[in-house]
Amino acid sequence: MKHIFWQYHPVIHLIFYIGTVLSGMLFMHPAFLACSIIFSISCYMTVAKEKRRFLSGMLLVFLLLSVLNPVFNPSGSHVLFTYMAGRHYTLEALCYGMAMAAMFVTVLTWFASYQITMTSDKFLYCFSRLLPAVSMVLTMVLRFLPLYGRHLKKIADARKGIGKSAENGTLKERTEDGMLLVSALTSWALEGGMVTSSAMLSRGYGSGSRTSFCIYKWRGKEKCLLFAMLADIVLIVYCMIKGGAFVSYLPVLEIADLSDGYRMAGLIGYAAFLAIPTAAYVMEEIRWFILRYRM
Repeated sequence: MKHIFWQYHPVIHLIFYIGTVLSGMLFMHPAFLACSIIFSISCYMTVAKEKRRFLSGMLLVFLLLSVLNPVFNPSGSHVLFTYMAGRHYTLEALCYGMAMAAMFVTVLTWFASYQITMTSDKFLYCFSRLLPAVSMVLTMVLRFLPLYGRHLKKIADARKGIGKSAENGTLKERTEDGMLLVSALTSWALEGGMVTSSAMLSRGYGSGSRTSFCIYKWRGKEKCLLFAMLADIVLIVYCMIKGGAFVSYLPVLEIADLSDGYRMAGLIGYAAFLAIPTAAYVMEEIRWFILRYRM
């Protein structure tokens, strides 16, 4: 069964992922970062098929960035230990490294789920009328990069199957093998480009005014969801303007208290905004469980 969030209007997807990525790069408050990590991972787990490898890599990146930051940035007032003839490893630098690592991991996770959810037809729908040429070029680039990667692997596997791979050869042999792979891939790409252009011309591309085909329609629940998302964005922006997400890690750790009403409202709005895909998935699972139970 497809994720219920996939069935929403593409504008919902676009606003959601723009909001999550931008907020993921702006907020460094621990509470906001915790929400970002939790809901980005939960969203990815509900939409992706292969989860363990990606999440293991993100955990490794988080640990490395967190631990290595105090090595390059010894600023801070609370020294945890010293090394290399008195160089400080401070608590503030460690916290700052964890915050930066959380931001980095969060943005990468949101982009990973975006790549699964926001397909090329949805992207074209959002931008085809506003920027038709740019949207088409971006869609083709986003399609061809993974396509070329898969075809390059096929060529390498085929050469390995006939015993012409140079994986364990000398540097010169590996270089020549790599150039042959690139040459074969380039020939295939040029041939595919000629076939694509001929097919587009035969279908009348560029012969008249541009039209668009739309299969997406606004439903009542999507309009309500859009209104709720905009209300959450207003709460988040208001919280930012009032300094509700203020935090300073260096040289002294200072974190804004969330006891004030507008700060707590901003955090709740932020969590509600990020939880949209996960909440939709959970509600759909509960609905199907109830229907199966009644049968």
